[in-house]
Amino acid sequence: MSRPTGRVLILLELLQSGGIRTVAELAGRLGVDGRTVRRYVDQLIDLDVPVEAVRGRYGGYRIGSGYRVPPLMLSDDEALAVLLGLAAGRRSGLMTAADAASETAAAKIRRVLPERLARRLDTVLESLAFTTPPGEFPTPDAEVLLTVADAVRHRRPVSIGYTDRDGHRSERLLHAYGIVSHAGRWYVTGVDPGIGENRTFRLDRITGARPLTGSFEVPDGFDPAQRVLSGFATADYRYEVTLRIDATVDQIRTRLPASVATLEETAPGDAGTDPGAGRWMRVELRAQELDWLPPVLASLDRPFVIERPDALRTLVVAFADRLARSGERDHPETAHEAPRGGVTGGA
Repeated sequence: MSRPTGRVLILLELLQSGGIRTVAELAGRLGVDGRTVRRYVDQLIDLDVPVEAVRGRYGGYRIGSGYRVPPLMLSDDEALAVLLGLAAGRRSGLMTAADAASETAAAKIRRVLPERLARRLDTVLESLAFTTPPGEFPTPDAEVLLTVADAVRHRRPVSIGYTDRDGHRSERLLHAYGIVSHAGRWYVTGVDPGIGENRTFRLDRITGARPLTGSFEVPDGFDPAQRVLSGFATADYRYEVTLRIDATVDQIRTRLPASVATLEETAPGDAGTDPGAGRWMRVELRAQELDWLPPVLASLDRPFVIERPDALRTLVVAFADRLARSGERDHPETAHEAPRGGVTGGA
């Protein structure tokens, strides 16, 4: 690579770092005069790199938006950050349907990495372990994701084609308030203006999205992530469970997160609570099955009262009986051993 070509690439890296760079600053960094800087800028423009000239006392050059992605200059740390981010994104399921795009992007960067940097990356990846299994979730279509995100940003209604969990297809109108990533899946939450109710949709189940005319306002204080979590906690499952637990919010959340249960502090004197016994919280959740709840309640190690359903009381009593029997049982390897110091003998 000739020295002038190398300087042109250094110029591109400086401009891509952001902000407006003056001619004097660029000349000093490149070790050339102002006329040469302008010549290098012209070479970048000839390569369709969108370099913009900014006039005025504090003017200079900056990178603008173009019709395609220009050559991208990355430092060693930036290249490692991008590759590790792609690896973590694939692992957690936070990729779009264009998963091949992440693979090809990673391959392009890997091909141009200096050998020493490639070895460092391989060392990190070989040393890295995850506590959760690889994400194998359906991923959203990239165009759907971009269209919905644009509707969220500009507060424009959007029409979506949606397939629900039973396979029923329909067209929905949505005022999209926000996009949320949760447990490896993408969700969009907002309001169906036709019925005025909150709605949350999985993005991977949206088969098409079309922006519409008009606009809407997002309610003050609306939290898309909290809305998605509360939607899980109040989903239409088989059992409606109501508990009262003598514990703090933090203690309860260690076992019953916001995506599982909703919490409300009970007023002193509520039926079944002792005003002097601590802070009782009313806990409500929905569940398709109940067998997982008794061990969860036991692990909290806090006083609790079951308001409903009766089936949960039966399961808790049965679970407590099993624990009691297990606690009284001798260890199978020592149950028939003679006491220490004793003499054993045969007939």
